Amino acid sequence: MGMLLDGAWVADDEVARTDPDGRWQRSPSHFRNWIERGEPGRYHLYAAWNCPWAHRALLARAYKQLEDLIPVSFVAPRRTEQGWVFAPADGYTDAQFNATALHQIYTRSDPGYSGRVTVPLLWDRKTGTAISNESADIVRMFNSCFTGLAPDTPNLYPKHLHQKIDMWNDRIHANLNNGVYRTGFSSTQEAYDEAVAVVFETLDAIETQLAETPYLTGETFTEADLRLFPTLVRFDVGYFTAFKCSRNRLIDFDNLWAYARRLYAMPGFAETVKFDIYRRGYNSPSEKRNPLGIVPIAPAADWRQPIPT
Repeated sequence: MGMLLDGAWVADDEVARTDPDGRWQRSPSHFRNWIERGEPGRYHLYAAWNCPWAHRALLARAYKQLEDLIPVSFVAPRRTEQGWVFAPADGYTDAQFNATALHQIYTRSDPGYSGRVTVPLLWDRKTGTAISNESADIVRMFNSCFTGLAPDTPNLYPKHLHQKIDMWNDRIHANLNNGVYRTGFSSTQEAYDEAVAVVFETLDAIETQLAETPYLTGETFTEADLRLFPTLVRFDVGYFTAFKCSRNRLIDFDNLWAYARRLYAMPGFAETVKFDIYRRGYNSPSEKRNPLGIVPIAPAADWRQPIPT
């Protein structure tokens, strides 16, 4: 889908990022700065509805009630040869610079930037630079850096749960958030078999945990639950079909399915979910994964179905 090399946009194939054994590798984030203290009107978020990493930032923004403090510009759901782009005719515009592609925002911050151009991207309007394109950092900043500027909301990362949250974050990030991509982008049978086994081992472990507690770390909704949710809402409409994560659907797990619906019902969460965009995006034309570009139907699921008590 392309990348920047010394500030210039070049063509590149994202699926080609595999090691010699066919195992897919995710590129690291580049911008890793931090907000010391939030200020009204200073920050701007770039996101895409279909990106699960951007979804984390949107969820944290909704949960912490930061919508009035941090506006968002959305790129169009389908990437082009220019990567993530804006499509004004379809309502996807850059509210800051009227850019046509996200890579233009990256080079505003770093004219010599080399690497992937990804969402989310948190922008500092005061300094005219990017703060972070690492979703985990953005979630933490949204959680803690705007105290007193927005309504009081529960802490997503309470100190007494740090160890449990970090354990689940590490496991889910490696084995599930990234694991579905390692499965879908595998280029050998061995790599696929290895990756898909880990995906379902992790889902099975979460299913077992949720038989004991309402949330991953116990009685409290935390950052670990928030970071899991984007993968769950994409599973049946995207990963199950397009990425061959096909041992089970999400709706086949009793506890996980009830849990996912409980999160979906939280204030502001449903508004961040776009099932049809996921279905079409993950099944979009791909020379290696879907050469004919056929978009399958998704399993029937009522996310507003009453939740067992």
